[in-house]
Amino acid sequence: MKLQRGVFLVVFCLLFCCAFSQKKKVAVVTFYANKMVGIEELGIGSEELLKNVLDLRNNPNFNLAPILEQYHSKFFNEYAKSFPFDLLPESAVVDSEKYQKFEARFEKNKYDANNYLNYGKYRNIYEGFLGKTNEEGMAKLFANEADGVLFVSIDFGFEKGFGIGKTMSIKMRAFTRIVLYNKKGEKVWAINESERSKKTGVMVGGIPVINPEKILPMCESSLTELMGDLQKRIDKIVSKSNAKL
Repeated sequence: MKLQRGVFLVVFCLLFCCAFSQKKKVAVVTFYANKMVGIEELGIGSEELLKNVLDLRNNPNFNLAPILEQYHSKFFNEYAKSFPFDLLPESAVVDSEKYQKFEARFEKNKYDANNYLNYGKYRNIYEGFLGKTNEEGMAKLFANEADGVLFVSIDFGFEKGFGIGKTMSIKMRAFTRIVLYNKKGEKVWAINESERSKKTGVMVGGIPVINPEKILPMCESSLTELMGDLQKRIDKIVSKSNAKL
């Protein structure tokens, strides 16, 4: 009886260790915010509006770093706990020479270099854009350390609110895209979620009032709303991970 019990315990321990050791690992390879606030939803294509958005992007007071920090903290400290895989330590990714020297296709060029705010040492490596060169390249780059790679980004865009004619309120919508690829560079799943801000701005004469003091609180409000709902979406979709990793 004691022998049987001992054998059972040994088998149980082996199975437990085996299951634990088989937990997949994933490398987060992008984490950034887009500083170019989208204007598509306003249905306006004036040169003045585009100039105002570019001026906002280049204004040092339009500092999205604290907002990006909030999202990064939420992602790694809370959302990551729902994943059925472990994330590689960030330093193992961003501090590696191979990552920093990777020749990414369509990486930010001189024209749009100011559009993106990367978190820490992350690079802005395009995903889901004209082929899978970057996705397959990143997956191959970390094939020895990880079973997949994760791309994370956030964007912001204006939305019309209420009003008459060319005078109305506007809101901000925050978008996030979280995409997992396996070792072959095949998409496992993608999370595309957005939420609008509770804070509002104003559009006068058909042109939004765009300055950091008005826009930053709207961006933060929209991201706060998004982060509040994102956990539910993550819980629903991550169950597909292990089957394709």
